[in-house]
Amino acid sequence: MILHLSEEIGSRLQEERKRCGMTQGEIAEAIGVVKRTQANYEAGTSDAPAPYLSKVAQQFGFDVPYILTGMRTNLAESALNETEDCLIKQFRSIPEEDQKAIRRILEAMADDVARQRS
Repeated sequence: MILHLSEEIGSRLQEERKRCGMTQGEIAEAIGVVKRTQANYEAGTSDAPAPYLSKVAQQFGFDVPYILTGMRTNLAESALNETEDCLIKQFRSIPEEDQKAIRRILEAMADDVARQRS
């Protein structure tokens, strides 16, 4: 079976979403599109516009060059492992107040570890 370019892009978009551990509905809600639109982008029946791709890159760290070309960027491959990458995407998807709470928890945990090592 030969995939058309839109289907290849959609398939990679779906791969990025799954790598992030999110459903179509979760991505759609966070980005401000309806679930059917997200499904159409992933199926390749509709092309994802640049503003959408910009949002998924900023909010979830999707590798847009990979989505468009099939080639991973060096940063995405070398900077973080898969778990770290997913955690950052999830962190970016939550409200700012929740992000602040998580930062406070992490700082307290790091302080505890530093005290134990002293």
